[in-house]
Amino acid sequence: MTKSILTILLFIFGFTDGFSQFSKTKYEGVVEYFVDCIINSDIDKLDSIISYPIERPYPIPSINNKQELKKRYSEIFDDSLTSIISCSNIKEDWTDMGWSGIMLHNGIVWLDYDGQFLTTNYTSEKEKALEEKWIESEREQLYINLKDFIKPIHTLETEKFILRIDLLENQKYRYASWSIESDLSNKPDLVINNGEWTPDGSGGNHHFTFTNGEYSYIVDVNILRSEETPPFTLEVTKNDKVLLKHPAELKKIK
Repeated sequence: MTKSILTILLFIFGFTDGFSQFSKTKYEGVVEYFVDCIINSDIDKLDSIISYPIERPYPIPSINNKQELKKRYSEIFDDSLTSIISCSNIKEDWTDMGWSGIMLHNGIVWLDYDGQFLTTNYTSEKEKALEEKWIESEREQLYINLKDFIKPIHTLETEKFILRIDLLENQKYRYASWSIESDLSNKPDLVINNGEWTPDGSGGNHHFTFTNGEYSYIVDVNILRSEETPPFTLEVTKNDKVLLKHPAELKKIK
């Protein structure tokens, strides 16, 4: 091996550990600000970079303002998540992912390019306990033939419909829908049990597809989205022709 080639290889490998995964160095400052908020449990500072609501695993209610953030901060940022964020290497563990934003590791935390906290895919033990409590509360309110499920996924509202998605024992998803004036304790107008889940990219966006003869019911879940994009969308097609496409939002379960 010639001396010139050896010099080049030493240069490449000698700088590998310090190489940033960011396409722009300014993103390092964005991440540093967020990490500092978590290291110091500075809720006032963190509040300045949050675009509410902070969505939590359904059916746990969202966090909608600074007051709720203070009350529930430790539910999200428990010791484990705090340690992951605080100990992260900003140059090596954080990556900008095109339009989706900046992610930590495999997407456990997401920020946008202006430094706004978007979401975390982490669920603490405290939240898991809350999730079970809310699940049983919802089960009690459902129509009797819908009470058998493994996990509730979403209950949504469009301008015309209430729709609910549940995970069943066979790892399929169930779709049930009612008119907007109805109640979840009533018999639904439509039930489909063959739903499939499909991921859309690495940011957590995904969709569910339910087939009923010539008709398909597609529910898009837009976790990472622009301000103009609704959090959920219901699309109904017949032989691949779109019959309706309505924005949807989470229905509040009392």
